Amino acid sequence: MFLFAGVGCSEASKTVSNTVTKTTESTKETSKETVADTKDTTTKEAEKTNTALGQLKLHFIDVGQADSILIQNGDKSMLIDAGNNPDGDDVVNYIKGLGIKKLDVVVGTHAHEDHIGGMDTVIKSFDIGQIIMPKAGNTTKTFEDVLTAIANKGLKITSPVPGNEIKLNSATAKIVAPNGSEYKDLNDSSVAIKLTFGENSFMLMGDAEAVSEKEILAKGFDIKADLLKVGHHGSSSSTTQEFLNAVNPKYAVISVGKENDYGHPHKSTMDKLKAKGIKVYRTDELGTIVATSDGKSITFNTKEGSYNYAGLGTSASSGSNSSSGSTAAKSTAPASTPTPAPAVTKSSSDDRIAYYVPAGKSYHFNKSCSTLARSKAILSGKLSDVIALGKSDPCDKCAK
Repeated sequence: MFLFAGVGCSEASKTVSNTVTKTTESTKETSKETVADTKDTTTKEAEKTNTALGQLKLHFIDVGQADSILIQNGDKSMLIDAGNNPDGDDVVNYIKGLGIKKLDVVVGTHAHEDHIGGMDTVIKSFDIGQIIMPKAGNTTKTFEDVLTAIANKGLKITSPVPGNEIKLNSATAKIVAPNGSEYKDLNDSSVAIKLTFGENSFMLMGDAEAVSEKEILAKGFDIKADLLKVGHHGSSSSTTQEFLNAVNPKYAVISVGKENDYGHPHKSTMDKLKAKGIKVYRTDELGTIVATSDGKSITFNTKEGSYNYAGLGTSASSGSNSSSGSTAAKSTAPASTPTPAPAVTKSSSDDRIAYYVPAGKSYHFNKSCSTLARSKAILSGKLSDVIALGKSDPCDKCAK
């Protein structure tokens, strides 16, 4: 009897054990399926979010020793700067070539000709939603032409307010500078923008120099970004180490002209970028650069550029203009753009020799001026005669 009972208990025990094992295995399988379903759901949600974001494109248009950036997200577009006076048609044609008929936002970072020179042509050519420009103006005809084009369209200028945000569908452009009202150098009045799209972000600095960079840091703005559009064409006057450390970008874009008179980009800036292993893309080497973001990663339409430099960033620099990155560099102009002279009227009796191009509005006193570097036909004449031809806008760089 006891043996029978013992066997019965053993069998019962095995049955219970098997049941528990099966139940445990079933629970594990259910748990695995639940985790798998959760992962699938998370992945699908991420894919949906990514799809909803679409693509963000930043076109760093090659306008030589000047700036022009076109930003696209879906059917929304923003233009930041439009190059020199002769670049207006090129910028317009580039934008039209993408099928764009309206610019929702146009930003003139500051009133130097190499940033707003082509802006009047752009304003005349497109439907414009909003125009943002700093209060710091200029006395040149280039600046007056932009104001006239704005007025003729019945538009008004919106002053940049640090902290304000502009929506471009899934992208957000936050203004972080200028943070002051009066600057010794017009470059520091530049509108600086942090553009955010999904997990990616971009710092776009115009010609902002060390003064503005320090103010941005003092304000406590979150400026960490994947890509930095380097300020002032790679000049030593911008991209301080403290600012670069705060942005800590993976990529840097430099809008700069080949063999420009300023020795841009300068050695100190390129050394800083190289020391941090930042991948550099530059228009003098690569032409127009297009950065595309899907909200998670950024790709480019071209290979990387180099860490080569053209000048040391001081007026005492000497030697040849080397593209190999050697320490011998040509003599360069001061890093800061000189304050432009007031526009000269047609009644001027100054008959110095002036240089100009057929399609431009400016006159120059230096035939080697960087703004003339890409011009095939450079004409000359007495200043009074040149002004009589309608070339009444003194060059910001060489007409003193």
